[in-house]
Formats: sequence, C-alpha cells, structure tokens
Amino acid sequence: MEKFKRFCGEWRALMRSVPSTAVCLFVLSVFTMNLLANKSIDLNVSWLALDCGIIVSWVAFLCMDVLTKHFGPKAATMISLFAIAANLLACLMTFLGSVIGGTWGAFFDFGEQPVVNDALNSTFGGTWFVVTGSTVAFVASALINNFANWGIGKAFHKHPDGFGAYVCRTYVSTAIAQFADNLIFALIVSHFFFSWSILQCLTCAATGMLAELLCEAVFSPLGYAVCRKWKKEQVGKAYFDYIAQFEVQQ
Repeated sequence: MEKFKRFCGEWRALMRSVPSTAVCLFVLSVFTMNLLANKSIDLNVSWLALDCGIIVSWVAFLCMDVLTKHFGPKAATMISLFAIAANLLACLMTFLGSVIGGTWGAFFDFGEQPVVNDALNSTFGGTWFVVTGSTVAFVASALINNFANWGIGKAFHKHPDGFGAYVCRTYVSTAIAQFADNLIFALIVSHFFFSWSILQCLTCAATGMLAELLCEAVFSPLGYAVCRKWKKEQVGKAYFDYIAQFEVQQ
C-alpha cells in the first residue's frame, strides 16, 4: 500500500510538472498517427509498403526523447502510458460517433452513396486489431526508446548535456524504437489482416524508420533547445523534489 501511495504521489507530481504543451502535443501525435495508420501509401512497388502514420509518428518520439532527457526514462514512460490511455479513450469516442445514426458530410459530396458513409464509419470507428496492434507496438517502442535513450546518455561522461550527446542518444534510440514500432504493428496488423508479406513488413519497418528519423533529425535542434530551456527554468522541480525525498530515506 505504501508503494502504491508513493507511486500515486509521484504520478501527480509528474503530471503537474510536465508542461501542458508537451503533453498535449504528445497525446495528439499518438492519436493522429494511429488514425492515419488506417491508410496505406500507394508506392506501386510490390516489396515495399508504408502507411500514413509515418507523417506524424516522429513527433511522438521527439516528445519522448525530450521527456527522457529532462525527466528520465521512468517519467517519460509514465507520460507515454498516459498518452496511450488518452488515445484509447479517444478511440472509444470515435467508435461511439461511428455507431450513432447519421451521415458524414462526404456522404452528400459524393452523391449520397451509402458506401461512403459506411466507409467513414468503419475508419473512424476503428477495428479491434488495429487498436490492439498500435497499442502493443507503441508500448514496446516507448520502453525501448526511453531506456535506450537514457542508457546511451549515461555513456557520455564528458559534456552529457551537449548537442553531440543529445543527437547521439536521440538518433540511435529513435532508430531502434521506430523500427520496432513499425515492425510490431506490421506483423500484428498488416501481415495477418492485410496480407502483407514478411518482406513488406521488414521493408515497411526499415523505410518508415528512415523517413521518421529524417523528420526528427530536422527538428532535433528544437528538441535540444527545449531541453536547455527546461533545465534553465528548472521545469519539473516539484517532481524532482518529490522523488529526491525517497532517495534520501533509502
């Protein structure tokens, strides 16, 4: 019971300490990338397959890298789980919207064809295997990314807060975690339900990793600037003070 009370207190301190903008952007990116994952990209290449989730998934990993650098891997994972819970709640809301009687605007734009309305209900309502696959994939990739990022950062004894250290820990951890996220989702969902081949799953994971890593590379100076700003302004002091009191007791 004492450990549970401590965990709840740590959770409250963390949620009060992380800037709301970062949490909002993180949650929105997780929900959006899972929604866009319903649409595959037509590349006209038989051995290559991608989905539109790559457009925004890098944002979630950028957020995790910043959170891990400033708050640590445990805190970043806690926020990741919060984002997943928020995504599942949003999926429930869109599912309820899909089963409520009515018509979408596109229904009238395309000459009132019932198939359009049914297709939109199916897309926004989601399917259990897409939600399950995306949730499992993101939980696994969040754990990989956060703790790999932290582990790599520990190797930099000189200038651990320098840009070089930040780039190394974020690029390597993101590459590994992005590949794992794409591959797990592809194997659970695309391989079994959309008939993708194993080769397509692997190429999707690798190509998606490269595309998403490139996006994060472009915005990594922004992530580094945010980390420096948070440290200078002592963002999260309440959280650090809370966990410090238990470290002293031990």
